[in-house]
Amino acid sequence: MSQPPAPSDASARARTITVDARGHRCPTPTLRLRRALESAPPDADIVLLADDPLARIDVPHFLAAQGYPPAIIVEADGALHIAVRKRRDRGSFGKVLTDID
Repeated sequence: MSQPPAPSDASARARTITVDARGHRCPTPTLRLRRALESAPPDADIVLLADDPLARIDVPHFLAAQGYPPAIIVEADGALHIAVRKRRDRGSFGKVLTDID
């Protein structure tokens, strides 16, 4: 039995969404990331480019509040590159749990 073909580089790039928020101050980078997460397909990789140093603090707090694991943050070319993968369970995005029972 043959194995399915490995995904091509093109299909991997198609799942990567780049959000360029350079030149904007917080909370704009976080808001743009949120919008990208809401519209991205499950398992898409989203890379936020930001040059506001506060994004290093604001974005991880936002992601933690939404239940995401810590983002990968790299500084390169004068900007922060913040990478996160969209969860499969889209329905839980943005929900606030109020039942404590």
